[in-house]
Amino acid sequence: MNEQLIERTMAFAGILQAIAQVQYIARHGSADTDSLAASLNTILVTNPDSTSEVYADKVALKKGYQLVINQLGDGKEKDVEITRYLVGVLALERKLSRGNAMGILAERINQVHRQLHHFSITDEQVIANFAGIYSDIISTLGPKIQISGNPECLKQSQVQEKVRALLLAAMRSAVLWRQLGGKRRHLVFARKTIVDIANKSLTL
Repeated sequence: MNEQLIERTMAFAGILQAIAQVQYIARHGSADTDSLAASLNTILVTNPDSTSEVYADKVALKKGYQLVINQLGDGKEKDVEITRYLVGVLALERKLSRGNAMGILAERINQVHRQLHHFSITDEQVIANFAGIYSDIISTLGPKIQISGNPECLKQSQVQEKVRALLLAAMRSAVLWRQLGGKRRHLVFARKTIVDIANKSLTL
């Protein structure tokens, strides 16, 4: 099987895994710490030797592959809200790739690297830093992604910061997906191939 297609599907699974957590946190106000850490860690791997280096947490990636199957497969599990978030992330990523914000983004991510000498990646201060990067650099690129959920949860600043940090993680995977040749038309025309790869990857 084409190695690039496998890597591209991996990156797409990474986008969905981050987006699904955005949805969950917006509804419930809490996050699974391991899944959160897995998505946030992808942001820090800026010069990987391989795509699998970006997605070191295989358990989290399996959740992503399952979401790929749910969203692109022929079953009834499609989630319209996740599709809406996906479209929003891909639209912002295109604006990011055309602009000159990548350098600023890299510099800000380096600051987080330094912070991790003192804090874990899921520490509130680190998440606040990721959220700030998203607000300052990504949010300004185009229409904001409207997050639905429980209004009581969405009022909490910690929930808002986790949502933004995870959107930054989704953006990281979207950048990688495009670098690997991913295009929106593939999600329509190469749907079956992507689902096949996700199915095979689940059983590895």
